[in-house]
Amino acid sequence: MTVNLRTGTPRPRTLRAPGGISLRVEPRALAAGILLSALALLTAVVLIGTGDFAIAPADVVKTLLGNGSPADDFIVNDLRLPRALVGLLVGAAFGMSGSVFQTVTRNPLASPDILGFSYGSAVGALCAIVLFKADALGVAGGAVVGGVLAGTAIYLLSWKQGVHGYRMVLIGIGCSAMLLSVIQYLLTKAEDVDAARGMVWLTGSLSGRDWSQVWPLLATCAVLFPLVLGQGRALRMMEMGDDAAAALGIRVERTRMLLMLAAVLLTTAAGAAAGPIAFVALAAPQLARRLTRSAGPNLVCSALMGAVLLLASDWASQRVFGADQMPVGVVTGLVGGVYLLWLLVTERKAGRI
Repeated sequence: MTVNLRTGTPRPRTLRAPGGISLRVEPRALAAGILLSALALLTAVVLIGTGDFAIAPADVVKTLLGNGSPADDFIVNDLRLPRALVGLLVGAAFGMSGSVFQTVTRNPLASPDILGFSYGSAVGALCAIVLFKADALGVAGGAVVGGVLAGTAIYLLSWKQGVHGYRMVLIGIGCSAMLLSVIQYLLTKAEDVDAARGMVWLTGSLSGRDWSQVWPLLATCAVLFPLVLGQGRALRMMEMGDDAAAALGIRVERTRMLLMLAAVLLTTAAGAAAGPIAFVALAAPQLARRLTRSAGPNLVCSALMGAVLLLASDWASQRVFGADQMPVGVVTGLVGGVYLLWLLVTERKAGRI
């Protein structure tokens, strides 16, 4: 391992395998990925053991391996494991999509919450609840359709001989304001039961999640994660600017459209499973970047950081605040709001805003 004498950080190493295949490895990013993976698994085990019937982490692991008692097996595998898996997948999806949005727009404040995609999903879900009295599957479908339509509209409105990052952020903020008005209108016109159901969904929660939410989300992530990771080099080049990326052989607009479509689908799928949980997509990429101290989108670490943040927030929603039924979106909103203020102050001091 070599060290950059100017920054004092380890330089990336290139590992070569038989057949001419090479892999660029950054030691700090690799260590951060391993640490975040272990932390995500540990947090998931602790979360599974948390509840009215507490289970020790060792017993949780033993039950997951098939050696637990019948009572522990029912509680762990049937009741709590789906919730933890949904939390892992939703957090990873938000983290990776946030990393894509921030890299494409070259703006650390860009996230599905701010750009309007989450509000589009919310409008779609509320339309399904209020107008069509849809069940859980219908609400999830409405959230996906609403998010995709919002993403398409924002992309088209941002187009002017290409898509500029700051233009997209400004248009996204404007669309968010309009979509928020639609949300408020739907809630005021809804019946009491539908309004309460809509408010629960808008807050974002992992309560009551079962295997019916796990499998569609897992399939979506299994398709979209490799797609985004396969564009990692192009995404890294685009962070230097469209002209530089094009000079390096990247088809900028085609790549941007593909990556944004994948990020929107990840956002809407995660929102359909758990609601529009706020600020995870904003904070996870920035925290991952500070942990790895490396340039580029840090896609894997951003996804792992998102999973850790969401699982830790879900644990806090059950224990730290003394209310087992507090939605996880309340905790992420509280923590994310503080983080956003800190990020704004930091960016202002750096002269970037």
